[in-house]
Amino acid sequence: MDNKKRFDIIKIFYRNKNIFNTELIFSSSFECLVSVILSAKSTDIRVNQATKKLYAIANNPKDILSLGLIRLTSYINSIGLYNSKAKNIINLCTILVNQYQGNVPNDRIKLERLPGVGRKTANVVLNLIFNWSTIAVDTHVFRVSNRIGIVTGKTVLEVERKLLSYIPMYFIEYVHYWFIHHGRYVCIARKPKCNICCVRCLCEFNNKII
Repeated sequence: MDNKKRFDIIKIFYRNKNIFNTELIFSSSFECLVSVILSAKSTDIRVNQATKKLYAIANNPKDILSLGLIRLTSYINSIGLYNSKAKNIINLCTILVNQYQGNVPNDRIKLERLPGVGRKTANVVLNLIFNWSTIAVDTHVFRVSNRIGIVTGKTVLEVERKLLSYIPMYFIEYVHYWFIHHGRYVCIARKPKCNICCVRCLCEFNNKII
């Protein structure tokens, strides 16, 4: 795909930007971090249902630690992989309290050293909370990027680097959320809804379902 077509695709997404945003509900950097960790292998709706109750009584590292592992687990047991996530969050809170005065670090390396935080989670937090020009590549972003042809790559890191290279800087902070929304509701894995796709005329997918 040439850069003109890439730019035309991005402009279409940009014109629709009001309907593309993160669906996670949070009110602080810590809540954002925990919600993103919980969202792995789960839906944002289910995460929001759990965190609405959790954050009402514990929305900072000290309060989570006071809650303890068993009670924390009871609040998030409707979410996939809740046992391992609960342990990671407890360990993460311990580190935040002991090393960062309870604050979420504005640093990729420090974030990725926290339990349960990988590159994708770090990118989301850096983008949402600290306004870094990053693109978090999850399964939706990876699929949409490759299927549309805006960039192609065999690994999430390759796709991330190509997106950062080709997407104009002004739009980078939005791309993750546009492509997630598009991948969840239009460019779905098995039967993409090409008939309602806003970029179907520019998409380079060979097996469009119209």
